[in-house]
Amino acid sequence: MTIAWDKTLLVGDVGGTNARFAIAHMIQGKPVLEHHQSFPASEHPTFLGGVKAFIDGCEVKPTGGVIAVAGPVTDGEIDLTNSPWRVSEAELETLGMKPVRLINDFEALAWGAPVVPADQLASLGGPDEGDPESAIAVLGPGTGFGVSALVRDGRGGEMAMPSEGGHACFPPGDAVEDEILRILRRRYDRVSIERLICGPGLLNMHRALAEIDGRETHIEDPAEITETALANPNSPCGATLARFCAILGAVAGDIALTTGARGGVYIAGGIAPRILPFLKASPFRERFERKGRFADYMKAIPTNVILHKHAALLGAARVAFAQAE
Repeated sequence: MTIAWDKTLLVGDVGGTNARFAIAHMIQGKPVLEHHQSFPASEHPTFLGGVKAFIDGCEVKPTGGVIAVAGPVTDGEIDLTNSPWRVSEAELETLGMKPVRLINDFEALAWGAPVVPADQLASLGGPDEGDPESAIAVLGPGTGFGVSALVRDGRGGEMAMPSEGGHACFPPGDAVEDEILRILRRRYDRVSIERLICGPGLLNMHRALAEIDGRETHIEDPAEITETALANPNSPCGATLARFCAILGAVAGDIALTTGARGGVYIAGGIAPRILPFLKASPFRERFERKGRFADYMKAIPTNVILHKHAALLGAARVAFAQAE
């Protein structure tokens, strides 16, 4: 891949809740970020307005860039899955950047995961390193549930695979999860992974488990579930979070099998770093490896949480410098 070195480029990571922007440079073959800015998406009524506000604050204006967004990109346009923001690449170019590209946020994470420093990764089990010539998978819960992969051809070539894997069907792994699925089907015609493994999904799961246990719950905020669970793992909230982690492990294992991710599985998103000690002690890895005849295959795959707050921006920078040449 040929890289343009002497460029000042915009990179962004826009989710359903927050927008993050930075200026990217390439130094000694690695993307370097500066002039970070993060703000709630609600601060700006339009996506274009949010990007313009960031650029107006930059001393050196970017000439192009890549913005990662939490949703599918179709013909250069986005309709954010969990946000009212809409924008197109053509509209962004009216701000003086060309080329500018929109990509899925987990596509950016697939590019970013391999360049995250080792001290910004936390192991959830498995070997220290995976097969360097095999694919990696990146997935994780936040406002929604994202999934992507980075395919390697064994000759140094790489290609990111954006997806909407979070909207695949939820796969129950035991009798309790069968019952959770039955309960959620009363509310949703089709129960996807994202209906359970994300912030709002945590609340869905807590209510379903309360019904299974025959008790009432008045919790309305997913953050209250995690805070209570971390303070008291033996509470009903602790049981909810443990089940959340177990299902996350099972789903991560399914995605590893589907993508052939023997290079490693990376857990991204805002939730995993906040519950890291709990996640490490949870059934995550046991459910990840519990794949019947493929248990040995799974044991050879490392699983890590990405702690780097700007991993998607690093990935966007890799794409931005590649396209700027």
